[in-house]
Amino acid sequence: MELKVINKEGKETGKKVSLSDEVFGIEPNEHAIWMDVKQYLANQRQGTHKSKERAEINYTGKKLHRQKGTGGARHGSKRSPIFVGGGRAFGPRPKDYGFKLNKKVKTLAKRSILSARAAEGRILVVEDFALDAPKTKDYSAFINAVGVSGKTLFVVDGTENNLYLSARNLPKTMVTEKNQVNIFDLVNAESILISESALNHLESILK
Repeated sequence: MELKVINKEGKETGKKVSLSDEVFGIEPNEHAIWMDVKQYLANQRQGTHKSKERAEINYTGKKLHRQKGTGGARHGSKRSPIFVGGGRAFGPRPKDYGFKLNKKVKTLAKRSILSARAAEGRILVVEDFALDAPKTKDYSAFINAVGVSGKTLFVVDGTENNLYLSARNLPKTMVTEKNQVNIFDLVNAESILISESALNHLESILK
């Protein structure tokens, strides 16, 4: 598949790039995408939930009353979960929700979503450029010029601080480096912009 390279004004530069069929032309594997997204979201969970159980409550351990003869239930401590202020029974404990996913599956997932977006015509290749200063107005003009709307992901080659700072105040817009592209951002984006240099890197690591 060939795509025309556009500049930051949204005009064709006369250059074309050939997208690798191994990365942008495979049959999408929806299960691999689902597994990768599931792992990504699981890794975002802190898992720091915790409640005190009866052994951790700083409360008297004195027996309330004698075992028998009171006409009431038998109790051994006010720390029991049935009392207000007592420990919680089977409460949540810290947990790591992450799980292992093979590297080949993660690579297949990225190939699949990129192939799906390419088939839908929602991938644009942009000529490398940089902004002189961090201005949201300049980045907004760039997005309008290339003619994309909705959630947009722009994959750039290196650390483009001005691009990042210019885009962070715009809703539904994200700029990320080529080494930090993750499956969640790719799936979440309605349009994917890729700089020429970043495209070469993506194809090299995903082949």
